[in-house]
Amino acid sequence: MTILISEVGPRDGLQSIDRIMPLEAKKAWIAAEAAAGVREIEVGSFVPASLLPQMGDTAELVAYANTIPGLAVAVLVPNLKGAERALAAGAGKLSIPLSASETHSLKNVRRSHDQMIDEIRAIAALVAGAPADRPVHFEVGLSTAFGCTIEGAVPEDKVVELAGRAIEAGAVEVCLSDTTGYADPAQVRRLVRRVKAAVGDERLNSLHLHNTRGLGLANALAGLDEGITTLDASLGGLGGCPFAPGASGNIVTEDLAFMLHAMGYDTGIDLDALMKVREIVAVALPGEPLYGFTPDAGLPLDLDRRAA
Repeated sequence: MTILISEVGPRDGLQSIDRIMPLEAKKAWIAAEAAAGVREIEVGSFVPASLLPQMGDTAELVAYANTIPGLAVAVLVPNLKGAERALAAGAGKLSIPLSASETHSLKNVRRSHDQMIDEIRAIAALVAGAPADRPVHFEVGLSTAFGCTIEGAVPEDKVVELAGRAIEAGAVEVCLSDTTGYADPAQVRRLVRRVKAAVGDERLNSLHLHNTRGLGLANALAGLDEGITTLDASLGGLGGCPFAPGASGNIVTEDLAFMLHAMGYDTGIDLDALMKVREIVAVALPGEPLYGFTPDAGLPLDLDRRAA
């Protein structure tokens, strides 16, 4: 079975640290991961540079990433204006956050649920007008779907309701995002089932999970058991949400790729080549903590036998 690992480090990872990675280092990171077999990379977000200066070069990164054969180039957009900029730059996949916690939504994108649904509807219309030879995939990320560091528990009924509203407004699919690292495997299984039942199996294929409390890979496995085929991850575990206090640590790309390979899943990723990519990040961001058990321990000698 094929599982897509979507690398979100250049966006979710870099937006969470104070320093700005040089453009050439970002390009080297993206190129090296693509060469290692990563097939989708979220290269940045089209938010105002005054809010997140780390993302100020996203248009240039989209243009560069589009020169890499076979790479799906994804970006985050907070609103219609961001989507217009993303399409002008040539992005192939747009993701907009719709937080299940309305308090988080107001802090993150300064819009209520109803206002975000209006934005989704407008972006869907914009995407529908894209040239037929350059189709654009439009996804809604249901942020704080498993809990919020501001509101606390988020009702599952609200997540299911917002998923349905997002699809009705024109999104191709939704993604469940554990923005704050609150999720546990039982919750993941339950919510994936409920959302799939509400919007259709083909409308929920991906999870965006954080490893804040050490359950990232366990939650990923729970998602796989429920038919999830795309998992977001960040090289070195960089990442978090600047507008959700205490939200830290995406799933480590290297650990996720190793686990899936060892279990016999096909990711298309060369693990040895992937391990070397973190050297680019380490050089560009000296002293920045990079996480992951597999890079420290190394690959087991019997990996290929176990994955066969």
